[in-house]
Amino acid sequence: MDKRDIQFQIVPMEEQHGEAISTWRYDSPYDIYSWLPWEQMKALDVEFGNPVLRAEQYVSVLDEQGNLAGFAQYFPMENVTRLGIGMRPDLCGHGLGKSFVLTIVKEGQRRAPSNVIDLEVLTWNTRAIRAYQKSGFVITDLYEKMTPGAISKPYYCMVYRGERL
Repeated sequence: MDKRDIQFQIVPMEEQHGEAISTWRYDSPYDIYSWLPWEQMKALDVEFGNPVLRAEQYVSVLDEQGNLAGFAQYFPMENVTRLGIGMRPDLCGHGLGKSFVLTIVKEGQRRAPSNVIDLEVLTWNTRAIRAYQKSGFVITDLYEKMTPGAISKPYYCMVYRGERL
């Protein structure tokens, strides 16, 4: 089977998934997407280090063997589900993006069928932008936003319009 045909599965994010994700380190320039150490995330009660946020907004994405392949956040907004997406670093850049993203989108549609699904992506992240476009997202806006490192950078807002064949 072609690696790009992998079927991913969405499951609730367990604490051990969060701990594993917090150890993932991305090569530059993608290192901006690396997380704080797990104990620090828990102590600060932030993102998936917060048990309530983890249960309400975060899921783990598993591969066909049940291995942790990534995560998603379903951030609720008025009539919009904003996605946060992260793939395990060693899986990035291998043509798995479309299947991975569509699995996450389908879960978002299941959770809130009438919501628009969108995401934000740094404009320089062409690898992610290509995966999102192949999955049916289109760029709808460009704006400046603070990065996790507290630096203002340009972002695209991309809205899901349906899978491209």
